[in-house]
Amino acid sequence: MGFLGWIMLGLIAGAIAKAIMPGRQGGGWLSTILLGVVGAILGGWIGSTVFHVGIYQFWSLRSWLLAVLGSLIVLFIWGLVRGRRA
Repeated sequence: MGFLGWIMLGLIAGAIAKAIMPGRQGGGWLSTILLGVVGAILGGWIGSTVFHVGIYQFWSLRSWLLAVLGSLIVLFIWGLVRGRRA
């Protein structure tokens, strides 16, 4: 998957994670992309480490599930960090 594929996957996975996660998360589309890409990388790492599967193809359901799961984890941690500062 190329660089543009990671950005698109991150944007969509981050938006899905923000829609799933309860509460109000701040940030615009740039933070959604960044959190989503970091989440996709985290999800790929978790998938390859724990389940021995990774993110390889853009249109794979496994890639999307791992990316959204990783984005949810990153968004949860981001909410904890931002909640403590506020």
